[in-house]
Amino acid sequence: MNDNINPDYYRKKIEVTDFIMEYDLSFVEGCIVKYIVRWKVKNGLEDLKKARWYLDKLIKQQENEDES
Repeated sequence: MNDNINPDYYRKKIEVTDFIMEYDLSFVEGCIVKYIVRWKVKNGLEDLKKARWYLDKLIKQQENEDES
């Protein structure tokens, strides 16, 4: 059965959503994990660029917090 909400590439040994929740990741951190997990089976380079975009946001946030 084709599951558009939770497709096969999110369900290996552990569902990505369960991993994100188990580790209490923020929205930005969860997006990074999501895009990294699916890039080979969904949108390729586009997903890697999305993961990088979110990672850059996270880095900038951390740098700002470190400066405070």
